[in-house]
Amino acid sequence: MEQYELTELLIAQQQQDYTLHFSSAQLVVVTELGSRLWYIDVNGIAETELLESFSRSENIRIELQAVTAGGRRYEGIGYLHPNPAHQAAAIRGDGELAGF
Repeated sequence: MEQYELTELLIAQQQQDYTLHFSSAQLVVVTELGSRLWYIDVNGIAETELLESFSRSENIRIELQAVTAGGRRYEGIGYLHPNPAHQAAAIRGDGELAGF
């Protein structure tokens, strides 16, 4: 399991881009039996209306771009699972994470 601290996170859904402002975000990559799974935990998200919107929506699929503290850039598709009560979200990766 590898973990990377993120400094930037941009998500897009239906031709609309959102820059998330957060207190912490961590990309976790798990490699098992030749498969690579990834997810992102985000805490302290300032965009509460966006989290509320995702909590009411059936369409939680997003495109994302992320930058690590070390400057590495990643892009992928995922599903944003919001937790508005805690100003947090988990993004479950779907497929390859480009840049890894």
